[in-house]
Amino acid sequence: MIRKLPVLKESARLRYVTFLYLYVMQGIPSGFALTAVANYLTGKGLSSQGVGAFVAIVGIPWIIQFIWGPIIDRYQFSVIGHRKQWIVLTQFMAFLASLSLLFISDPVKQLGMVSIAFFIHSNFASVQDASVDAMAISVVPESERGRVNAFMRGGYLLGIALGSAGLSTILYHSGFFYAALTQSCILFVFMLVTYLIKLDHADSYIPAFNIRSKAKAMQEKLSNPNLKWLFKQLYIGISTPKSLRTFGVIALVYTCNSVFIRSYSFHLIHTLHWQYNSVSVLQGGWGTLATLLVTLGGGVLADRMGASKLQTKVMLAICLFLIIFNCMGGLWLHRSLSVSGLILWNFADPLFSVAAMPVLMALCREKVEGSQFTAYMALVNFCDVMGAYISGWAMAYVSAPVIGATCGAAILLILIIKYANQPKPQPPIFKAELEIP
Repeated sequence: MIRKLPVLKESARLRYVTFLYLYVMQGIPSGFALTAVANYLTGKGLSSQGVGAFVAIVGIPWIIQFIWGPIIDRYQFSVIGHRKQWIVLTQFMAFLASLSLLFISDPVKQLGMVSIAFFIHSNFASVQDASVDAMAISVVPESERGRVNAFMRGGYLLGIALGSAGLSTILYHSGFFYAALTQSCILFVFMLVTYLIKLDHADSYIPAFNIRSKAKAMQEKLSNPNLKWLFKQLYIGISTPKSLRTFGVIALVYTCNSVFIRSYSFHLIHTLHWQYNSVSVLQGGWGTLATLLVTLGGGVLADRMGASKLQTKVMLAICLFLIIFNCMGGLWLHRSLSVSGLILWNFADPLFSVAAMPVLMALCREKVEGSQFTAYMALVNFCDVMGAYISGWAMAYVSAPVIGATCGAAILLILIIKYANQPKPQPPIFKAELEIP
């Protein structure tokens, strides 16, 4: 009976559902730490530099995520499914790290312990993310990548909504303990679901330690490359001029997005005196369904229009929004305008990610796809952490509208440079022009 259940390699529907919930699982702790807890600390009077430092500490493991890609590719064999052992193991360790938050009674007074607990969780979550990305590249056909990336990003958005809006509401009304307990229970349930899903019919649910000869034969068949070769190919793939140019543009947009939303959230809570819970709910709650639908639609567009063209259009929309909305900074006192801006911004990051991720996947070299894509994700995470740090530093000197407008101008400048450097189409050469008199 169990063998008749669908497996990832054969069922597109199961792939969509699986990568959706796996990213929901990743989004919940991110939303809780980087939005709910960060806004909570801001609301309790912590300085912008302090909040920025907390976000940076939580994000540090995601910066070194590139280390795990080659190791995951090197030791990918498992009788329960290739790379699945990494996912299940790290999900279990992340669950234990989440349980450690239950010993925190006052997050403000015990900020060091809170930071360490989230830092440990991020280490295991980053390995889980690298494993999921590597598995996605290996089992998802190229024709589905735009839509699968949309489901992945959509799942992350749902997780962010649950972690930021949902857990922030529990944090606000019931306290930190019950918010952390709710997160831990959700992670435990998702971990069990992951263990039950198979990649292939031949996979087992129970690790078989007594079939060494079979395992050895399978490893030889897979011809797993050594770590030295993997790191060398990874360096070559990332350092090519095309890769550097393409990722440089993407990195700038992610950094600007992070700088703006951190400074804007801090401005709403500190300057306009909004309740931290209201900001968290708006960032992760309202409009989530609409954002998810737009994100899934963006995935279809990425497959049909081309991810690169969609990326350019989304970049233009982001820079125009940042410039126009921040030039209206004096009107942010009107709550309707501030709320509208925050809700509209919920569309920016997921739409850009849906366009950018297939572009990055296309740059990945054969046999090191998982490692190279994980390296790109580590650098994207670094952009987010760096954006949070830059925002915390900049808010001490200039206002949020100035910071946001500067981000918009930076993206616009990159678009102008990108357009100026595009090769101009050559006029058609007719046969008559080639004839020699």
